[in-house]
Amino acid sequence: QVSLVESGGGSVQPGGSLRLACVVSRGTYVSSCLAWFRQAPGKEREGVAAITSDGTTYYADDVKGRFTISKDNAKYTVYLEMSDLRPTDTAIYYCAADYRYGGHCPVSDAGWPIGYYWGQGTQVTVSS
Repeated sequence: QVSLVESGGGSVQPGGSLRLACVVSRGTYVSSCLAWFRQAPGKEREGVAAITSDGTTYYADDVKGRFTISKDNAKYTVYLEMSDLRPTDTAIYYCAADYRYGGHCPVSDAGWPIGYYWGQGTQVTVSS
């Protein structure tokens, strides 16, 4: 059974930092594109960061230079380090895994069609 379990959300002041973690089932972790998405109230879910099976990373424009996606192959865990957080980063953050692309991440200006499996989400709130 596939599982993605997120942790690390919380409340932080503007300019602060948080680290999210997502533990992925071993079989899914090895062969998948892994990604973080977020959904703010009243908005559609959007891709934030993605990492391929060989470690290539992709970022949404508004998080470049502030967020870092990484993974620990020994722990089957993908991380999202977030710094210089803004109120506009407030959202539920979801971990996603997709094995359909052979470990690649199909990120383009046309969209992020990633997400065969999803975690339950973790709330991130940035407020003073």
